[in-house]
Amino acid sequence: MKKLTTGVLVLVLSSSLAITQAQQKKSDTVRTQDIEGVVVTALGIKREKKSLGYASEEVKAEALTGGTTNTGNVASLLSGKVSGLQVNTNNNFGGSANLLIRGYKSLSGGSPLIVIDGSPVNNGTVGGAIFDYGNFLSDINQDDIESINVLKGAAASALYGERGSDGVILIVTKNGRGKQDGSWGVTLNSGITAGFIDKSTFPKYQSRYGAGYGKVYGNDTNGDGNPDEYFNYDPVTGQLQTPFTEDASYGAEFNPNLMVRQWDSYNPDSPNYGKATPWQAAKNGPIKFFETPVTYVNTISLEKGSKSSNISLSYTNMLSNGLLPNSDLRKNSISAKFNYDFTDKLHASVFSTLTIQDTKGRNETGYSDNLVTGFRQWWQTNVDVYELRDAYQRNNSNLTWNRTSGSDGTPAYWNNPYFQRYQNYQSDTRTRSFSYAQLKYDITKNFGITGKLSYDQMQMLIEERLMNGSLPQAFGASGNNVTSGYSRQDVRTTETNFDLFLNYKFDITDDLNVSGIVGGNVRRNLSDNVYASTEGGLATPGLFAISNSASPIIPPDENYAKWLTSGVYATASVGYKNLLYVDGTIRADKSSNLPKSNNSYVYPSVTGSVILSELWKPSWLSFWKIRGNYAEVGSSTVNYQLQNTYRVRGGFGNTGLVDQSYFLANPNLKPQRSKEVEFGMEGQFFKNRLGFDVAIYKTRTYDQIINLPVSSATGYRTFLVNAGQINNKGIEVQLNGTPFKSDNFKWDVDVNWSKNENEVVSLYGDSQNYLLASYQGGVSLNARVGEAFGALVGSDYVYLNGERVINPTTGRYLTNPNQVIGNITPDWIGGIRNSFSYKGLSLSFLIDVKHGGDVFSTDMYYGLATGLYEETAVGDYRSAGVINQGVNPNGQVNTTPTSAPDTFGNVDGYRRMPNSRFVYDASYVKLREASVGYSLPKSLLANTSFQEVKISLVGRNLWIIHKNLPYADPESGTGNGLASKGNSIGVLPTTRDLGINVTLKF
Repeated sequence: MKKLTTGVLVLVLSSSLAITQAQQKKSDTVRTQDIEGVVVTALGIKREKKSLGYASEEVKAEALTGGTTNTGNVASLLSGKVSGLQVNTNNNFGGSANLLIRGYKSLSGGSPLIVIDGSPVNNGTVGGAIFDYGNFLSDINQDDIESINVLKGAAASALYGERGSDGVILIVTKNGRGKQDGSWGVTLNSGITAGFIDKSTFPKYQSRYGAGYGKVYGNDTNGDGNPDEYFNYDPVTGQLQTPFTEDASYGAEFNPNLMVRQWDSYNPDSPNYGKATPWQAAKNGPIKFFETPVTYVNTISLEKGSKSSNISLSYTNMLSNGLLPNSDLRKNSISAKFNYDFTDKLHASVFSTLTIQDTKGRNETGYSDNLVTGFRQWWQTNVDVYELRDAYQRNNSNLTWNRTSGSDGTPAYWNNPYFQRYQNYQSDTRTRSFSYAQLKYDITKNFGITGKLSYDQMQMLIEERLMNGSLPQAFGASGNNVTSGYSRQDVRTTETNFDLFLNYKFDITDDLNVSGIVGGNVRRNLSDNVYASTEGGLATPGLFAISNSASPIIPPDENYAKWLTSGVYATASVGYKNLLYVDGTIRADKSSNLPKSNNSYVYPSVTGSVILSELWKPSWLSFWKIRGNYAEVGSSTVNYQLQNTYRVRGGFGNTGLVDQSYFLANPNLKPQRSKEVEFGMEGQFFKNRLGFDVAIYKTRTYDQIINLPVSSATGYRTFLVNAGQINNKGIEVQLNGTPFKSDNFKWDVDVNWSKNENEVVSLYGDSQNYLLASYQGGVSLNARVGEAFGALVGSDYVYLNGERVINPTTGRYLTNPNQVIGNITPDWIGGIRNSFSYKGLSLSFLIDVKHGGDVFSTDMYYGLATGLYEETAVGDYRSAGVINQGVNPNGQVNTTPTSAPDTFGNVDGYRRMPNSRFVYDASYVKLREASVGYSLPKSLLANTSFQEVKISLVGRNLWIIHKNLPYADPESGTGNGLASKGNSIGVLPTTRDLGINVTLKF
């Protein structure tokens, strides 16, 4: 993998260097301001990029959306396009995409602040133990975006105070332009995308053996007092009977001449009722359970503009179904933006967007009742999913392969998957609105004042259902096992921001100028969450309502919180002769979530840049800049962490019942702090035909607010403290080149690469480990002192002189518990984008790379033990076992085969192997995006009402060129946040998405 990715980089760079000079044209003239341009920075302020003393990277709309399918989530579109930005996109239907800039700085994880036209918006998610409800950035319509600017370091984001510690993603929305004659411009965009399963991301089942755990059933034929057959026997007919309750495929070898009574033989509605059928592998395995996801997206945009005003209106309709049956997502977005100059000095801007999304049938995540976990870990290869489909469709009941016995059809561990999808589905409705209004008055040519009000609101209704006849499972507020139930959750969040600032600009001399802003911000947040559920099941089958509870309900769990943050800020930028720029910023925040003695804190930054190309001007040098900065940022905590609060839990008679929080609050908390130093260099050569941007940085984050374990004798499980330090350092490289350029043909190459290293320097006192998440199988995600953030801890092999040690009696490896067996942090990430254009034809593709990092596969941990995968049925694997490589405790080479190989899990898998056996390198190389587009020549449109007609073939995730994780996509996670990292468990397969887009402009 290393040779492959290095070779690709060398090829692209050498091609650019070799051809660039030969392709220069005398007509090319490039000025510094043309190269650098104007970019949007913190608070929506436009700056010349050449004056910036920190790293930022802009992605234009065409590069963001033009070469790929509509993913429905803007965050996922940034994959592989920005150095230093790690994007993890899972495969969940309507699921999350996680963003991380310059590595983990906080023990609680962290993600960048999202800002639209200078106003912050919520990119959180609704927490759920089973379902992934997606990050709220998915509510933003990608067709409204003009560009995205990524502010990577502390100096770039310091003006956002406590919210800028993890970087900032700045989204700039489109302004209306219209036609040259002042009339309305109309754009219609229509696209359809279909997904096809990448079979390398789903199990390859063995087709040699069927249901069972080994020779542990039936009669005792050898007289040792134990069963020694692969089958049970029907108690009435004496016929061979499948071991229904065993959700494994470590049973008898298939033989079509062997007749066996299987699960459907006991269903009266089945054509096989009462019959024994041939013992053979199923014709239709679990991969046939999945459907073909299809997405339709239609957008209409109206634009009109003049010198003093412009307006933009758009409406987008998105319809999509998922891989699993009975999944459906419907999203409608409408937005409007107005810019109007009342006078030469008074300017107004208004933007508003509304998104309404209805989703049904999200997939379960994690372990437990996730049916994809069953497909990957606990399955019988003799079971045909189409027969399960037919069994369900005959009477919509839970007739499953996993019967308790021949006479008892109650599920032992797994529902019929079709019953699960059509009867036990969840649904949610989300309404999201975001609006701002801004008024700017130019007092004089040197002074201006701006006032801005923004409001972000999200409302969500989440419903979960458990139909009568389901497998008993934990459900509802009490968590008791029930066979039916209903729950609903009502969520509302709001954020209001008011900014007022004065901008100034002076030319002190002809060569020296100063500019900046002075202002303040007030932010109010509200969170309102109510959860209620039935108890004891449903009184009337199929009526999903809280009032239909079979037992008295537990009072609804209500959480209501409000908090306020206010801040003042000031900036000053001094420029000298377009040669030297020095900037300083300072912000002071005050948070209601911190105690009065510690609720005010200050964040400064200072940056400097020198334009060396103003001093040295050879013909081949277009632009050259060096820069450096120092900044401090930080963050406070969530609400109600200073004093212990209590929850009302109903009453006992006339007495109210309450319970306390699991953590001990801390009235002396102080804000988390982060200090960063950054240096960088930018250059453009051969009249903008070749360029680079390099940054190096070092960050120290301390006084982190974390929950540490405490003795249960205190009545609590954890207590809040300021503790812990994490250091990060790294390098980011962005390259651009134009190897070929002529009147009709152009080839552009963009390369980005970044490497971040971090270390947990300290925790609290003598503590050496901080638990971040626990996984099924005994593996945990941790912050350990002296290690990189995100250490995977579990059992490892025992080593002797670097060799794995094996028990000479059993032939199995010895294990050593509680060892570091991996880490989720990648060694480096990068992307290579090539774009070609010839007249009206365009072609582009993006290679996305992640090198290093580890993932623990719970699927392999169980699936190898239960005999699902093809490697468990090779040769005499199940009869003679295997001879594991390693040495005996005396140092001699092992020659003992694994004992009892005919019983599940004795050769490989969770029963005998250490956790480290199932930790895999999470590297990947992906053909992330590809597109071919054609625009009709203007000459053909001359006598029509069309201004532009373009048709494009687009694709996403078309090819996983390289990966090390078997049967799954190493990028896939279970949801949002830290707990989804480093664990591959029950994930949906990845789809290769192909689509066609048609754009018509009138």
